[in-house]
Amino acid sequence: MRKDIKSRATRRLKIIEGQMRGLQKMVEEDKYCIDIITQAAAIKAALSGVEDLLLENHLSTHVIDQVKNGKDDKATEEILRVYKLKRNK
Repeated sequence: MRKDIKSRATRRLKIIEGQMRGLQKMVEEDKYCIDIITQAAAIKAALSGVEDLLLENHLSTHVIDQVKNGKDDKATEEILRVYKLKRNK
């Protein structure tokens, strides 16, 4: 994994970890439902950002290598699989 992406993803995951603990505490403390939903939506958006970083890494490393080594079909298959996963959210 590219070092820059790894450090950014790790940082974001640590933030998400804190957000999850905060969300759990909000539920335990019976906070206002809309506030809990807002926090959950923020966590989903943050996770989506991590997915985007991982996809960026995959495209800029593995897919490039696959294409350079004549494995275009495998690269296309993986890109389509990720596209379908993201589309079905």
